[in-house]
Amino acid sequence: MAGISRKYRLLRRSQAMWVSRRVWQPRLVFWAGAISIGLISVLFALLADRAQALFHVMTGNEGGWRFYLPLVVTPLGFVLCAWLAHAFFPGSQGSGIPQAIAARHLRDEDDRGRLLSLRLVVGKIALTIIGLACGASIGREGPTVQVGASVMLQAARWGGMAQARGLILAGSAAGIAAAFNTPLAGIVFAIEEMGRAYEARTNGLVLTAVILAGLASLGLLGNYTYFGVAKDTVAFAADWPLVLACGIIGGGVGALFSLSALKVMRRIRRWNALLPLPRALAVAAVCGLAVAIIGVASGGLTFGTGYVQARGAIEGTPLPAFFFVEKFAAGLLSMVSGIPGGLFAPSLAVGAGLGSTLGLAFGTATGTAALLGMAGYFAGVVQAPMTAFVIILEMTGNHDNVIALMCAAMLGYGTARLISNEPLYHALSRVFIAEAIRRRRAETSEAVKA
Repeated sequence: MAGISRKYRLLRRSQAMWVSRRVWQPRLVFWAGAISIGLISVLFALLADRAQALFHVMTGNEGGWRFYLPLVVTPLGFVLCAWLAHAFFPGSQGSGIPQAIAARHLRDEDDRGRLLSLRLVVGKIALTIIGLACGASIGREGPTVQVGASVMLQAARWGGMAQARGLILAGSAAGIAAAFNTPLAGIVFAIEEMGRAYEARTNGLVLTAVILAGLASLGLLGNYTYFGVAKDTVAFAADWPLVLACGIIGGGVGALFSLSALKVMRRIRRWNALLPLPRALAVAAVCGLAVAIIGVASGGLTFGTGYVQARGAIEGTPLPAFFFVEKFAAGLLSMVSGIPGGLFAPSLAVGAGLGSTLGLAFGTATGTAALLGMAGYFAGVVQAPMTAFVIILEMTGNHDNVIALMCAAMLGYGTARLISNEPLYHALSRVFIAEAIRRRRAETSEAVKA
């Protein structure tokens, strides 16, 4: 009788849990948030593509007067984005990944709200689209991470969930997964880049968010590979010198990008301190003009994300020998300008260009060289080798190159660590954490005086 009574109590408790609003409300809100991230990511991608198409239609073909229109449009667009970000959407500047990393370390809800909010979702998407429409060398991947983390953090508030740090991680992973149809890369990104102190108990949150966001993306766009399917396969007997070159040189150039960006942005922040808005607008104007000049000089190749150029190289069309230098400069200027925009896609384009140039030097297939260049350079920029080779593998759909990509990514990472031991996103996240600490200290000081 005692056993039957115990089973009956367990059954009643189980039934109560399944029908309890306290149990189901957080789950439903979390699931809705993950699906929303997928839908928003797809909408963001479509709008970003339209913005780039609008820019190319507006600037016309090379040789006509409209081809030189970026010399006016691009700096004005940079200034507009910088002003809107400063005046209406503070916290939206730059990639968005450092903001999400910083928010995971901050404990205060107000501090998190300054970096992740629905207001910033609107601002981040709108300003990134404006930046692409005026020719900025930016991507939508970092912004999608901030958008995903913001949506999931808001879902946590609505659902009464206490796992804010885990939900930010889940939203970030879902953003990457839905943006490029790369679910594995989303999970690896969450473990390697977003959460250096990854907690095992967040596994379920991350996996569920990635699955639901991915399903929403698949439902609208279907199953696809971002860069198409790479046809070339690395032959180690003949191509090992290329693997070494792409890994070591790519990692070194990637570390140079990261190191240059951090140093220039530190100097700009110090210079802007006295007159924040006027000087921020001046920096944006100068960077925008420089991006326009590089774009015109390159025949328009360096404007936008670089997706078309990278895909062409992967499919076997060689890029101009110095394209990677021009795209490197355009991406660096766009990043330090202070306008919202990511660097995943531009970095992959730089890597593809570098690989294409090395492929010509080594006499190997352009597609193979572009893949290896992307892995080495991207791993050097973000110092996250697992994310680098997994995202490239999923974006190109050829699993025969997995070992070669791993080698190039690890060589790129190792080379970058020798040059700079400060990962880019985490270095930038400390800026936002420091600002939150200073703000808290100032508020405490004012309260004591009062």
